[in-house]
Amino acid sequence: MKLSAIVITKDEQRVIERCLRSLAFCDEILVIDSGSTDRTVELARACGATVQLHVDWQGFAVQRNRGLALARGEWTLMVDADEWVPDLLREQVLLAAQDRHHAAYRMPRLSSYCGQFMRHGGWWPDHVTRLMRTAKARYEGAVHERALIDGSVGTLTQPLMHESFRDVEQVLGKVNTYSTWGAQTLYDHGAAPGLVTAVAHGLWSFMRTYVVKAGFLEGRRGFMLAVSNAEGAYYKYVKAMLLAEQARK
Repeated sequence: MKLSAIVITKDEQRVIERCLRSLAFCDEILVIDSGSTDRTVELARACGATVQLHVDWQGFAVQRNRGLALARGEWTLMVDADEWVPDLLREQVLLAAQDRHHAAYRMPRLSSYCGQFMRHGGWWPDHVTRLMRTAKARYEGAVHERALIDGSVGTLTQPLMHESFRDVEQVLGKVNTYSTWGAQTLYDHGAAPGLVTAVAHGLWSFMRTYVVKAGFLEGRRGFMLAVSNAEGAYYKYVKAMLLAEQARK
């Protein structure tokens, strides 16, 4: 078997079919599900995927490593449920999987924010390492996990498509979730930030997104993105501050 695909899921019935249909060129598709309560598992199986349930959530890295341990392909393509592989990228992936020079490949990712694909604000080209020799890769990190590759990493030119935030409700949900995870990571590493630190990080996040990374070129969506990034940074440090305060009581 040449190429496996791995998708990590949890309640992804709205997007899972689009993702899996774009992976039909792979020799096997593995879905590592974290306990979906909607039709994700049913739809995944209907698309021909093999579903493995791992409800003891220990982070993205653990789920991805579980998938790598099950993959039978020499190469693995790691895709999130809200991503999909367009035709031009598929052709590059198939060619790269014949290569003997690299242990993995990274690719640009084109992400949308509330219906608009973003090429500024720090969102492009957003290279992600997703194609890898199965035996040469593993993941680490609880929140923003990263691939550790034993060997060189090449670069593909065609983008992986990504529906990052479909609406403001999802933006707010992810700001809350990721700021909580980020705060716990800060606290676990001994950080005890103050309110001034939280405000400073929020302001810098806005400036970096909107000015330094030219998010203003995206119009209204660029401003919205800068605000949501600022909120995420601010709440991450505020939550870490409160965790530290509670520990001292």
